Amino acid sequence: MSRPAAAVAAALLVILAAAGGAAAKTTIEPCASADSCTALLGYTLYADMKVSEVAALFHADPAALLAANALDFASPGAANRILPAGLPLRVPTRCACNDGVRKSVSVRYSARPADTLATVADVVFAGLASADQIRNANGLAEEDPDALLDAGQMLVIPFPCVCFNSTDNNLPAVYLSYVVRVGDTVESIAGSHATTVTDLTNVNAMGSPIVAPGDILAIPLPACASTFPNFASDYGLLVANGTYALTAGNCVECSCGPGSLDLYCTPASLAATCSSMQCSNSNLMLGNVTAQPTSGGCSVSSCSYGGLVNGSIVTSLSSGLQPTCPGPHQSPPLMEPSTAASHDSFLPPSPAPGPGEAGGAIPGSSEPGGSTNSAGSLSQAPLVHQLHQMILTLSLVLYLHM
Repeated sequence: MSRPAAAVAAALLVILAAAGGAAAKTTIEPCASADSCTALLGYTLYADMKVSEVAALFHADPAALLAANALDFASPGAANRILPAGLPLRVPTRCACNDGVRKSVSVRYSARPADTLATVADVVFAGLASADQIRNANGLAEEDPDALLDAGQMLVIPFPCVCFNSTDNNLPAVYLSYVVRVGDTVESIAGSHATTVTDLTNVNAMGSPIVAPGDILAIPLPACASTFPNFASDYGLLVANGTYALTAGNCVECSCGPGSLDLYCTPASLAATCSSMQCSNSNLMLGNVTAQPTSGGCSVSSCSYGGLVNGSIVTSLSSGLQPTCPGPHQSPPLMEPSTAASHDSFLPPSPAPGPGEAGGAIPGSSEPGGSTNSAGSLSQAPLVHQLHQMILTLSLVLYLHM
């Protein structure tokens, strides 16, 4: 390493040491049951990455990842589109009960050369998990978070999430785990997520509406809830307002909004083979609606999705008289995935093994890095904020150019 580079690295280490003493807060939800719910992780890309790379990092389906962000999931080659560094995404996950606390533990990460617990936590996963939480989840001994990990070492990555009965103020909601960034305020976060300061402070049990970079808040997003029977494979499906979800083996796409919070499902064009989606005793296919004006109002018939049961798509035909005929259904607009790349990815993620079972056992002790408080409380965890991430990234760049 050159003398100037060594001096810069030394200065960075001093700044890191100074930053390590502060603490960030994470909203947690104690639990006792084995149920799980749909949740979202707010993830900011640390480098230019393909859609498929982000999906592999979180053991998610590329099309499902795009659908959760209202990005065109059916366009040719969508999984290979490059997303620019700094782009915020919502990653769908299952939020389970593990060791008495809600969290997502389905991601397994294979350490690469130059990885440390700190860089995995703060850079690769953008502060969604702390180095201490990863260490505890994997039963690792106390050590310097900047010590190099063994290449190929498999790590369970615990992500914070909450369910809160998938409701907010008695209305369907899906909860987003959001990492507070530099410049964020409770007011700005509430405004950008169509909620209120009062709701955020109540959900997160905040004594005062003050946040710091690295804090992780639970943000309730209005959602469309399904009414599938509890024996359906996709029971409990929730779709955040303005987005999509894929189900039934990617045979069915369901959307929420923008006009109402009624779940609307239609055939998807992603799977090679799907079971019949025609409503029995009718010519209507899934998602079809017919309206016929009559002297007493409008006779409306619709074919709706009833869940995936024993591998078959269940449809339901409903008919009734309404005061007026409904207009054409409007689905949330789909955007084309960005192809802009701001700079080269210096540490692209490698494909990881298949997803573990959501809520499955974690090797070793898996207590979260901090105290466990009451539902909706903020637990203490090591600080992860934007300055820390930039410092770690610069350190990694210097290391790789030694």
